[in-house]
Amino acid sequence: MKFDTLQQGISFYDNYARLSDFDTRLCSTKKKKSDGKIFLKYCVCNKEGLRETPRLHTEC
Repeated sequence: MKFDTLQQGISFYDNYARLSDFDTRLCSTKKKKSDGKIFLKYCVCNKEGLRETPRLHTEC
């Protein structure tokens, strides 16, 4: 499925996930080498594999 903006695609998948009773997270991103613009962003189920980098928890 193709969307006009990245945010439209993310919103679509988040709404679908909410209706289907699962959570999502953003995964890897692919950028064009020529101009650095994002052309592919993976949105996955939050239980899909492992995160690429662990989150650090810091206290404010």
